[in-house]
Amino acid sequence: MNAYNFFKYHGTGNDFVLIDNRRSDFPIDKNIIQQLCDRRFGIGADGMILISYKDDCDFEMNYYNSDGNIGSMCGNGGRCAVAFANKLQIIGDHAKFHAVDGLHQAQILKKDKNIYLVKLKMLDVKSVRKNNDALIINTGSPHYINFTSNLNDLDVNKEGRKIRNNEQFIAKGINVDFVEIHKDHLSVRTYERGVENETLSCGTGVIASAIAYASREDKEGLFNIQSRGGMLKVMFIKRDDTFTDIWLEGPAEFVFKGKFEI
Repeated sequence: MNAYNFFKYHGTGNDFVLIDNRRSDFPIDKNIIQQLCDRRFGIGADGMILISYKDDCDFEMNYYNSDGNIGSMCGNGGRCAVAFANKLQIIGDHAKFHAVDGLHQAQILKKDKNIYLVKLKMLDVKSVRKNNDALIINTGSPHYINFTSNLNDLDVNKEGRKIRNNEQFIAKGINVDFVEIHKDHLSVRTYERGVENETLSCGTGVIASAIAYASREDKEGLFNIQSRGGMLKVMFIKRDDTFTDIWLEGPAEFVFKGKFEI
């Protein structure tokens, strides 16, 4: 029986089990990941992140959804991975790391005890696709964005599951974001594939929502996004339907650490 250390982090309520896998000794097993992420029989998390060595950058981030499958890019997970790498003394205040969608840069703007303010650069978005009244945008993960005026009253699990599992998306899945426009911010709630539930926050989802709003209203700059787990900031440069210099900024908090045996 082998013992492994784990660290629990969350980014605006989007929570993760993080493991230092620089020795490449963690067993990648779907059932193990499911058990660790189970909120009743395990540690409990929306996903698991392994930090590994990578020759051409500071580290590699491998993200797994709570269903045990390898995930696409996770914005909140990326910010937590940067905070974790700082705790492991792999990085200082700046990072360059590899994720499933490519190379990312990040900066720790502030650190106060267990809370890190992390700014993460995402890959460019080169298309915004219409789908009836919704928009489809890939921000490292695919997102289906709906605008609504009754976000607080919406049954996100019911409506999100219906879209995620329709015949158009069921094979690969899609994240479903519901967005309400306010005077000085956007409110966003997300149904995440792989978790198959609403999460308190989704980093790639708030980026997709900001880009959808910017595309619709022909805007660019800084956007404040309220998720159920807290406030995030998104900024980018817009040129027609191409979005560059995309940054996601928000808190990443260390919650606790422990050990498990396999």
